[in-house]
Order: sequence, then structure tokens, then C-alpha cells
Amino acid sequence: MTARNLSALLFRPAAPNDLHRIGSIIRDARERMRLRGSRQWQNGYPAAEDIGRDIARERGYVLCTPEGRIVAYGAVAFDGEAAYADIRGSWLDEEPYAVLHRLAVAGEALRQGVAAEFLRRSIRLTRGRGLRSFRADTNFDNAAMLRLFAALGFVRCGEIRYADGPRIAFQLRIPAE
Repeated sequence: MTARNLSALLFRPAAPNDLHRIGSIIRDARERMRLRGSRQWQNGYPAAEDIGRDIARERGYVLCTPEGRIVAYGAVAFDGEAAYADIRGSWLDEEPYAVLHRLAVAGEALRQGVAAEFLRRSIRLTRGRGLRSFRADTNFDNAAMLRLFAALGFVRCGEIRYADGPRIAFQLRIPAE
């Protein structure tokens, strides 16, 4: 995809009838991570129930081609993340923030800037809600996400912990438009 094609993508809330396609994207992403030796998502997470909860809570978003084919899924939450309260390190600020979870890109859209575009649209959505802080985390061995966060200017703030292990925590201060 070119930059022009990326701008033609539609960013919208996920709907219940998107579950099948989102599930397929998640399963493929899980397998790609496994093949690269990553331990992230290898315990059955995220499951269909997680995606269903995202959609019910209005946290799930998709990026679609102009024809309507979903090429990326992610959850953007605006009510914080409990695990972020206990960071080994420090956040850039203590302002209200949005958080990204479960970003996955369809296999046919890899290495075309789709993940970065999803994140840029999520940041724009966050700014539109009046927030100036965006946080995210990833596994230590998720090289693709680590590169993405670095490319978009996220700052590594420390380590947070979930039940299944530690994650690297990142934050981006969102400039006003």
C-alpha cells in the first residue's frame, strides 16, 4: 500500500459481525509470532471473548479497505489500564491517557504501513477526545511492535506486569494540532 492508499483506509468501531474476520487476523498474527519465536499471545489470548468484550465496551476498532475488507484490528481504551499503576520505571506524566491493546494486522497487509496507520488513527481519536497521552505495552520479544513504537516516537518508560509475565511499557505525549 502507498501513503495514498493508507489515507483511503476507513478507521471505524468494530461491530459484532466483524468477529469472524477479526478472529482470523488474530489467529494468523498469533501464528506469525510463534514462528518468530515470540511468546506473546501463545496462551490463547486474545480469545473471541476478549474481542467480543472490546466491541461491547466500544473499545474495538478496525481499519478497512475502501471495499470494506478489514486489514487491522486493535482495542483502544480510554479508562486506563490497572496494570499500569505499578510500573518499574516511570511514566512521562500522570495525565489521563488512552491505551492500545491487541493490535493485529492481516497477513496480506503486512509491511505496508497498516499498523502505523492504525496507531496514528488511534492517536488522532485520542486527541479528539481531549487526551494528550497515549500508552501501550508489548512483550520483550515482539520486535515488530518495538520497531513500530520507536518509529512513531513512543518513549520506553519501564516495565509493567500482567498475570502471564512482564511487558515493556511505552508512552507518547500527543501534541496539540
